Amino acid sequence: MKLSSRIAVPVAALALAGLTATGCAPQTSDTSATKDEKSGTLRVWLFQEVNNKPKEQVVDAAVAAFGKTHEGTKVEIEYIPVETRAQRIKAAFNDPKSAPDLIEYGNTDTAGYVKDGGLADVTEEFNAWDEAKDTDPTARQSVTVDGKIYGAPLFVGVRALYYRTDVFKELGISAPKSQAELIATAKKVRKAKPELYGLAVGGAYTYGAMPFLWANGGELAQENGGTYKAAVNSPAARKGIEAYTSLFGDDNCPAAKCASMGGNATVTAFASGKAAMAIGGDFSHQAVEAGTVKGKYAVVPLPGVEAGSVAPAFAGGNNIGVLKSSAHRTLAVDLMKSFTGKETQAKLFDAMGFLPTYTDVLADSAKKQPFIEPFVKTLGAGAKFVPASPGWAQIDSSLILPTMFQEIVSGRKDVAAASDDAAKKMDAAFTSAG
Repeated sequence: MKLSSRIAVPVAALALAGLTATGCAPQTSDTSATKDEKSGTLRVWLFQEVNNKPKEQVVDAAVAAFGKTHEGTKVEIEYIPVETRAQRIKAAFNDPKSAPDLIEYGNTDTAGYVKDGGLADVTEEFNAWDEAKDTDPTARQSVTVDGKIYGAPLFVGVRALYYRTDVFKELGISAPKSQAELIATAKKVRKAKPELYGLAVGGAYTYGAMPFLWANGGELAQENGGTYKAAVNSPAARKGIEAYTSLFGDDNCPAAKCASMGGNATVTAFASGKAAMAIGGDFSHQAVEAGTVKGKYAVVPLPGVEAGSVAPAFAGGNNIGVLKSSAHRTLAVDLMKSFTGKETQAKLFDAMGFLPTYTDVLADSAKKQPFIEPFVKTLGAGAKFVPASPGWAQIDSSLILPTMFQEIVSGRKDVAAASDDAAKKMDAAFTSAG
């Protein structure tokens, strides 16, 4: 059993908010493997992290464990840049000779990759895997398309509410327990301390806005018989959109500055001391700890509409999948289990802070690192996912939802007109994707 590892350059950061393919490639032909070899070389593409060494060590340990029961097998690991993954992976779908056996992929890419015919259906193997029974339901959903499973979840990421304990203490306020209280608190802070954003929000922060839409009973789209129709212009969705966009203005986060902000910018504003609150992920913890607010903040679940409830969060994260073209299907599935099993996920949490996708491993991780408790509570309250349609990649990459938010906060369109336009564009994307 041999392990070889090489890193593709340039180095790229991994976006834990969920990854979306934006590249184009020729139409994929049927590349299903005609053989299942029980020895040989397995090629694996994993994402390159900003600090990749801890990940490499965990991966090497998983490969070593796999090697103990798979003599005569060699594993080659290549760490690829996230930015160019779309072109490389889709090209691999079309060229089995150069394709890897296993890939790491963003969970919002699942439906698109399935439509491209690139991922193998591993439903039978996944359901027979003893550890899989403890998989968080939302994580399981992220590898499921039309009831079939196309990989195994590797980690999950969700967002919660970061807030400044020193500012709240000074103003005599406590962490908000409802959405209305959140909005009122943000504006109260801004009034008392005009140098701060009450709650940093971004017109380009799609995954920070979604909890407002979902908490009000709205949905991004409705599925019927395997087809999707946009629902962002429903009355419930519009109520959530109105709640989120009400946070843009001089009384909280001025539209001139905040309309163009994305998730990273809002977290940076909080970490640098320019905001009293921000919606950030478990993956934002290190950035906040490195900022000027270290030791002066806390985190709670983002509140929902009802007092004491938790707003549904988007469940981002990554998966590991077997390519349909792999000539080593059985070996590849076994290696997938080694990469995504409970032991490896626990080590990835310790090394990288990635949240495990197993409910029991996640609970154990929370005991070791109390800072993730609000994120665990958020997951437990019921996180949500994007539509399992290949059209989502087009919706995300063409910035349909950020455009909608920006049109509203700039005053160019009201909520009804902007959401109707967004729904038309989303429906066009769903239709073109099939």
